[in-house]
Amino acid sequence: MNKKKWLKRIIMAVLLVFALLSCFKTISGVDAREINAYNQSENIEKGKSSSQKKTQSLEDAYNWSKEYPHKQVVATGYTAGVESTGKTPNEPGYGITYSGVEVKRDLYSTIAADTNIFPIGTILFIPGYGYGVVADTGSAIKGNHLDLYYKTVSDVYNKWGKQTLDVYIVKMGKGKLTEKDLTHLNENKAMQVYRQQYIKSEVE
Repeated sequence: MNKKKWLKRIIMAVLLVFALLSCFKTISGVDAREINAYNQSENIEKGKSSSQKKTQSLEDAYNWSKEYPHKQVVATGYTAGVESTGKTPNEPGYGITYSGVEVKRDLYSTIAADTNIFPIGTILFIPGYGYGVVADTGSAIKGNHLDLYYKTVSDVYNKWGKQTLDVYIVKMGKGKLTEKDLTHLNENKAMQVYRQQYIKSEVE
Protein backbone atom coordinates (compact mmCIF):
# COMPACT_ATOMS: atom_id res chain seq x y z
CA MET A 1 0.00 0.00 0.00
CA ASN A 2 2.87 2.36 0.91
CA LYS A 3 4.52 1.63 -2.43
CA LYS A 4 1.37 2.66 -4.28
CA LYS A 5 1.16 5.92 -2.32
CA TRP A 6 4.80 6.74 -3.04
CA LEU A 7 4.34 5.92 -6.72
CA LYS A 8 1.32 8.24 -6.89
CA ARG A 9 3.27 11.01 -5.18
CA ILE A 10 6.17 10.65 -7.62
CA ILE A 11 3.82 10.70 -10.61
CA MET A 12 2.03 13.78 -9.20
CA ALA A 13 5.35 15.56 -8.61
CA VAL A 14 6.50 14.86 -12.19
CA LEU A 15 3.18 16.08 -13.58
CA LEU A 16 3.44 19.22 -11.43
CA VAL A 17 6.92 19.99 -12.77
CA PHE A 18 5.73 19.56 -16.38
CA ALA A 19 2.71 21.75 -15.65
CA LEU A 20 4.91 24.51 -14.18
CA LEU A 21 7.30 24.41 -17.13
CA SER A 22 4.45 24.50 -19.58
CA CYS A 23 2.83 27.38 -17.71
CA PHE A 24 6.12 29.32 -17.63
CA LYS A 25 6.64 28.92 -21.38
CA THR A 26 3.04 29.97 -22.08
CA ILE A 27 3.31 33.11 -19.95
CA SER A 28 6.84 34.18 -20.89
CA GLY A 29 7.17 32.74 -24.40
CA VAL A 30 10.61 31.40 -23.44
CA ASP A 31 11.52 27.74 -23.26
CA ALA A 32 13.40 26.84 -20.07
CA ARG A 33 15.93 25.00 -22.24
CA GLU A 34 16.61 28.25 -24.08
CA ILE A 35 17.37 29.97 -20.77
CA ASN A 36 19.80 27.21 -19.88
CA ALA A 37 21.51 27.48 -23.27
CA TYR A 38 21.72 31.25 -22.88
CA ASN A 39 23.28 30.90 -19.44
CA GLN A 40 25.82 28.45 -20.80
CA SER A 41 26.79 30.81 -23.61
CA GLU A 42 27.07 33.67 -21.10
CA ASN A 43 29.36 31.57 -18.94
CA ILE A 44 31.53 30.71 -21.92
CA GLU A 45 31.83 34.36 -22.92
CA LYS A 46 32.82 35.31 -19.37
CA GLY A 47 35.41 32.57 -19.24
CA LYS A 48 33.54 30.52 -16.60
CA SER A 49 33.35 27.34 -18.63
CA SER A 50 36.10 24.89 -17.76
CA SER A 51 35.97 23.48 -21.28
CA GLN A 52 36.38 26.87 -22.96
CA LYS A 53 39.08 26.88 -25.60
CA LYS A 54 41.44 29.77 -26.17
CA THR A 55 40.26 31.94 -29.04
CA GLN A 56 42.44 31.66 -32.10
CA SER A 57 44.37 34.63 -33.36
CA LEU A 58 43.24 36.27 -36.59
CA GLU A 59 46.21 34.76 -38.40
CA ASP A 60 45.03 31.27 -37.41
CA ALA A 61 41.28 31.84 -37.60
CA TYR A 62 41.12 31.64 -41.40
CA ASN A 63 42.95 29.88 -44.16
CA TRP A 64 43.87 33.22 -45.69
CA SER A 65 45.76 31.86 -48.70
CA LYS A 66 42.79 29.73 -49.78
CA GLU A 67 39.94 32.06 -48.91
CA TYR A 68 41.26 35.36 -50.25
CA PRO A 69 43.34 36.53 -53.23
CA HIS A 70 46.75 37.84 -52.26
CA LYS A 71 49.34 40.26 -53.57
CA GLN A 72 52.98 40.67 -52.60
CA VAL A 73 53.80 44.16 -51.39
CA VAL A 74 56.53 46.13 -49.70
CA ALA A 75 55.06 47.52 -46.48
CA THR A 76 56.55 50.33 -44.45
CA GLY A 77 55.18 52.27 -41.48
CA TYR A 78 54.24 55.90 -40.99
CA THR A 79 52.86 58.25 -38.33
CA ALA A 80 50.73 61.37 -38.45
CA GLY A 81 53.74 63.41 -37.34
CA VAL A 82 56.15 65.73 -39.09
CA GLU A 83 58.59 62.90 -39.79
CA SER A 84 56.04 61.25 -42.11
CA THR A 85 53.64 63.99 -43.20
CA GLY A 86 55.53 67.22 -42.59
CA LYS A 87 52.71 68.40 -40.31
CA THR A 88 52.71 69.22 -36.61
CA PRO A 89 49.73 68.71 -34.26
CA ASN A 90 48.76 72.42 -34.37
CA GLU A 91 48.55 72.54 -38.17
CA PRO A 92 45.28 72.16 -40.12
CA GLY A 93 44.75 68.69 -41.49
CA TYR A 94 47.05 67.02 -38.97
CA GLY A 95 46.07 63.35 -38.64
CA ILE A 96 43.53 63.55 -41.46
CA THR A 97 43.91 61.10 -44.33
CA TYR A 98 43.26 61.67 -48.04
CA SER A 99 39.83 60.04 -47.58
CA GLY A 100 38.91 62.55 -44.89
CA VAL A 101 38.93 60.13 -41.94
CA GLU A 102 41.31 60.45 -39.02
CA VAL A 103 44.29 58.12 -38.83
CA LYS A 104 43.53 55.16 -36.60
CA ARG A 105 45.38 52.16 -35.16
CA ASP A 106 42.76 49.62 -34.19
CA LEU A 107 41.60 46.19 -35.30
CA TYR A 108 40.91 47.93 -38.62
CA SER A 109 43.64 50.54 -39.08
CA THR A 110 44.09 53.24 -41.69
CA ILE A 111 46.79 52.57 -44.27
CA ALA A 112 48.11 54.30 -47.38
CA ALA A 113 48.28 52.71 -50.82
CA ASP A 114 48.47 53.44 -54.53
CA THR A 115 44.77 53.88 -55.31
CA ASN A 116 45.31 52.62 -58.87
CA ILE A 117 45.94 49.23 -57.28
CA PHE A 118 43.97 49.43 -54.02
CA PRO A 119 41.16 52.02 -54.20
CA ILE A 120 40.15 53.98 -51.10
CA GLY A 121 38.05 51.74 -48.85
CA THR A 122 39.86 48.52 -49.79
CA ILE A 123 40.19 46.16 -46.83
CA LEU A 124 43.38 44.12 -46.62
CA PHE A 125 44.53 41.59 -44.06
CA ILE A 126 48.20 42.13 -43.31
CA PRO A 127 49.87 39.32 -41.31
CA GLY A 128 51.56 40.71 -38.23
CA TYR A 129 49.61 43.98 -38.44
CA GLY A 130 45.92 43.12 -38.75
CA TYR A 131 43.26 44.58 -40.98
CA GLY A 132 44.22 47.66 -42.95
CA VAL A 133 41.69 49.92 -44.65
CA VAL A 134 43.04 52.07 -47.46
CA ALA A 135 42.33 55.63 -46.40
CA ASP A 136 45.42 57.51 -47.49
CA THR A 137 47.86 58.07 -50.34
CA GLY A 138 51.41 59.36 -50.54
CA SER A 139 53.87 60.64 -53.15
CA ALA A 140 56.23 57.75 -52.34
CA ILE A 141 53.46 55.15 -52.20
CA LYS A 142 53.46 53.84 -55.75
CA GLY A 143 52.83 50.38 -57.15
CA ASN A 144 52.78 47.48 -54.71
CA HIS A 145 53.79 49.60 -51.75
CA LEU A 146 51.77 50.09 -48.56
CA ASP A 147 52.32 52.46 -45.67
CA LEU A 148 50.86 51.21 -42.37
CA TYR A 149 49.78 53.69 -39.72
CA TYR A 150 51.34 53.57 -36.26
CA LYS A 151 50.90 56.03 -33.41
CA THR A 152 54.60 56.67 -32.78
CA VAL A 153 57.93 56.54 -34.59
CA SER A 154 59.08 54.02 -31.97
CA ASP A 155 56.18 51.72 -32.93
CA VAL A 156 57.11 52.00 -36.61
CA TYR A 157 60.66 50.84 -35.99
CA ASN A 158 60.08 48.38 -33.15
CA LYS A 159 56.87 46.74 -34.37
CA TRP A 160 57.25 46.84 -38.13
CA GLY A 161 60.14 48.46 -39.96
CA LYS A 162 60.06 47.44 -43.62
CA GLN A 163 58.75 44.10 -44.82
CA THR A 164 58.04 42.33 -48.08
CA LEU A 165 55.07 40.02 -47.64
CA ASP A 166 51.78 38.74 -49.06
CA VAL A 167 48.67 40.67 -48.06
CA TYR A 168 45.15 39.31 -48.50
CA ILE A 169 42.42 41.25 -50.28
CA VAL A 170 39.29 40.96 -48.15
CA LYS A 171 37.27 43.54 -50.07
CA MET A 172 38.08 45.97 -52.85
CA GLY A 173 37.09 49.55 -52.13
CA LYS A 174 34.83 51.79 -54.19
CA GLY A 175 36.83 54.98 -53.81
CA LYS A 176 35.45 56.36 -50.56
CA LEU A 177 35.65 55.83 -46.81
CA THR A 178 33.85 57.60 -43.96
CA GLU A 179 34.32 57.71 -40.19
CA LYS A 180 31.04 55.84 -39.92
CA ASP A 181 32.40 53.05 -42.15
CA LEU A 182 35.54 52.71 -40.03
CA THR A 183 33.63 52.79 -36.75
CA HIS A 184 31.23 50.14 -38.03
CA LEU A 185 34.14 47.84 -38.89
CA ASN A 186 35.85 48.25 -35.51
CA GLU A 187 32.66 47.94 -33.47
CA ASN A 188 31.28 44.88 -35.27
CA LYS A 189 30.13 42.63 -32.40
CA ALA A 190 31.34 39.48 -34.11
CA MET A 191 34.89 40.87 -34.19
CA GLN A 192 35.23 42.09 -30.60
CA VAL A 193 37.09 38.99 -29.40
CA TYR A 194 39.79 39.70 -31.96
CA ARG A 195 39.71 43.40 -31.16
CA GLN A 196 40.40 42.66 -27.50
CA GLN A 197 43.35 40.51 -28.54
CA TYR A 198 44.66 43.44 -30.57
CA ILE A 199 44.20 45.91 -27.70
CA LYS A 200 46.01 43.57 -25.33
CA SER A 201 48.91 43.10 -27.74
CA GLU A 202 49.28 46.87 -28.18
CA VAL A 203 49.76 47.51 -24.46
CA GLU A 204 52.15 44.60 -23.82
